[in-house]
Amino acid sequence: MGSTMIDKVELALDSIRPYLEADGGNVKIVEITEDMVVRLELTGTCSSCPMSTMTLKAGVEEAIKRAIPEITKVEAVNVVIA
Repeated sequence: MGSTMIDKVELALDSIRPYLEADGGNVKIVEITEDMVVRLELTGTCSSCPMSTMTLKAGVEEAIKRAIPEITKVEAVNVVIA
């Protein structure tokens, strides 16, 4: 995936990073697949927070999809959905 797509995702993430960082967490892009799935690693307190699934869907995924409509899905590589 081209660096421009990664740059777009980073820009979208930058819009919500302050909220994640305020709670001691953050996100890191692992990859963007050919079928436009963004795979992220939740870091800091986000990686072990019980609300991380909701944060991922309601915050992170929404911000990315709003900025880049061609993204089909956002998933965390280190979060197990119960």
